[in-house]
Amino acid sequence: MKTYLKLEPTDTVLVALQDLPAGTPIVSNGHSFTLPRSIPAKHKFVLHDLTPGDPVTMYGVLVGKATQPIGQGEQITTFNLRHEAEPYSTDRRKPQPWLPPDVLRWQGRSFMGYHRSDGRVGTANYWLVLPLVFCENRNIQKLKDAFERELGYAQPDTYQQQVRAWRLQYETGASMANLPDAPAPAPKPYFANVDGIKFLTHEMGCGGTNQDSALLAALFAAYANHPNVAGLTVLSLGCQKTQYDDLLTEIQKRNPAFDKPILFFEQQQYGTEFAMLSDAIGQTFAALTETNKLTRQPAPLSKLVVGLKCGGSDGFSGISANPALGYLSDVLVALGGTTLLAEFPELCGVEQNLIDRCVSEEKARKFETLMREYAAKAEAVGAGFDMNPSVGNIKDGLITDAIKSAGAAKKGGTAPIVDVLNYTEIATQPGLHLVCTPGNDVLATTGKAAAGATIILFTTGLGTPTGNPICPVAKVATNTALAQKMPDIIDFDCGPIVRGEQTIGQSGDALLEYVIRLASGEVQTKAQQLGQDDFIPWQFGVSL
Repeated sequence: MKTYLKLEPTDTVLVALQDLPAGTPIVSNGHSFTLPRSIPAKHKFVLHDLTPGDPVTMYGVLVGKATQPIGQGEQITTFNLRHEAEPYSTDRRKPQPWLPPDVLRWQGRSFMGYHRSDGRVGTANYWLVLPLVFCENRNIQKLKDAFERELGYAQPDTYQQQVRAWRLQYETGASMANLPDAPAPAPKPYFANVDGIKFLTHEMGCGGTNQDSALLAALFAAYANHPNVAGLTVLSLGCQKTQYDDLLTEIQKRNPAFDKPILFFEQQQYGTEFAMLSDAIGQTFAALTETNKLTRQPAPLSKLVVGLKCGGSDGFSGISANPALGYLSDVLVALGGTTLLAEFPELCGVEQNLIDRCVSEEKARKFETLMREYAAKAEAVGAGFDMNPSVGNIKDGLITDAIKSAGAAKKGGTAPIVDVLNYTEIATQPGLHLVCTPGNDVLATTGKAAAGATIILFTTGLGTPTGNPICPVAKVATNTALAQKMPDIIDFDCGPIVRGEQTIGQSGDALLEYVIRLASGEVQTKAQQLGQDDFIPWQFGVSL
């Protein structure tokens, strides 16, 4: 097994694949030396002496500049390196040819999905219940409790049993022998062909800017159009900024032929909570009986829409899991499928490469405009992209945003970029897309589902339970230690790549096999099993 790795010929750093003790001999492209100090796994050390201002390159791009003298073999840290990235511009665009991968083995493969009237195919069949304003959150929760418990969609009450056991011990001194030591099995849903009833809550809809109110309507319209959604129940107070007509207008913008059922209930028209919720329950139950008549049917892999996401990243993310996703993305694109790469703050430093890969100058310029506008907004509040790496990222080897971003961009493979989508815009053509979202895990997955992702592959080196209400989110570990430590949230392990036991292609092929099973409803993600339905709209404006 290799113990260190140089990613690109022009790189000035090596990556430790395992803990390297002081005195370890290093030989790389004409450089021979011994490590003066130990280097932790996932961290980087320099190939030659650097002076302040000298550039540091990794993945073949500029990722920082030295702020202190760094001796040969020394580890790069936040103390001796600062973020730096190459300038970019559409005017410098140089279109790149693309050689698609051989996808013969995948030709003719299919998955079992839910076919919608607009030609798209869902990987799940959900009914959606949402509020137009935060005032209805309590009523949404009431509906959630009633439907999930009665129809078998509620999570097992393992923790409630634990609290009950502790209470009884406190009251009576009873033994704790019957305390559950593992989660209870999930109940069997009442409706076999309804994968879930998803209840969204949020803190928007009124009291904010008109921009944010309009954005909420656009986000809900994108979710209503999602191929994993069969129909929706909408609750409204009545006087809020985000109105039902706004939602309908945004739905029509995205799909003039929209034909899914929408059930609408406005509390100020009903008068009492009981009257409204009783009506909502009756009509929603009737709609569920119709939704249950839909069944899975074969669909080609070209109907898959896969979101590419990372979070809780580590120093192995850009070496194992992210390149595996990039390989899978290229395979799907070659098959006529659709993939979505988001998190614009984590594309900092690789903008020119992405501009060069855009299929037209128009798309390249849209990407450049969105990136510059986003960066300017961040800088205006003192939060530039250079502040992106988290404490956990830095601790595990992602020292600058450019290092983090160069590794994160590996999720997008090498395919041409056919379109650039702003937040709440939906992908309408096959191929690789860039989607403008924050790097924040839930904001990004919320936005990626809005763009139409029917499965999200989420790489992580540190572990995160993040999920989404309507789009299965599969966690892909960058290292085996994480997969073994957190088996209740990890779905797939790319650790064999780091150990040299699998190539990126072999891991990517195995991951695509998993995706086909997931898309067919044969397996559930760990996030689905945990009921991890995270949903946070992106707020642009201020509160009023």
